[in-house]
Amino acid sequence: MDAREIEADLNETLVTEAEIHAKLAELARRIEADYEGRDILLVGVLKGAVMVMADLARELRPHVTMDWMAVSSYGAGTQSSGVVRILKDLDSDLTGRHVLIVEDIIDSGLTLSWLLGNLRSRGAASVEICALFRKPDAAKVEVPVRYIGFDIPNKFVVGYGLDYAERYRNLRDVAVLAPHVYS
Repeated sequence: MDAREIEADLNETLVTEAEIHAKLAELARRIEADYEGRDILLVGVLKGAVMVMADLARELRPHVTMDWMAVSSYGAGTQSSGVVRILKDLDSDLTGRHVLIVEDIIDSGLTLSWLLGNLRSRGAASVEICALFRKPDAAKVEVPVRYIGFDIPNKFVVGYGLDYAERYRNLRDVAVLAPHVYS
């Protein structure tokens, strides 16, 4: 979906598809250097990280394995409740594995902080985080993120996997959703 097709629903475009792909290529080179000689298990956080995970995995040159986890602290709202529920757990055993959590966005950090602790408790050799977007002004807890694509303002954004009520995920850019859509 192109932003021009739904421009009445959007206030502004923050990051274009081309900028996203360039940043993912840059992050992939850093990840390759940091994990040289080690196998990586990419853990995508459903549903928002689907686009990020797919494009990052395609950028990485070494073999990677992938698994998915679905956790929720939002429901149909626009702000995290802070209560995390596992909707789909991993199929992989993490014992001795180098895990890279792939996230679309970090808002409050509450869900990701919980997820980081949960995955570390499963015996992984290492657990790091790669997030395409981060809202520093929305942080409620400090989360150690090794790879960050873009810091963005604390506005409600959609596109490139980010949604509002399961809509706008297929928007190619990341844009600020107009308040009239969710008010």
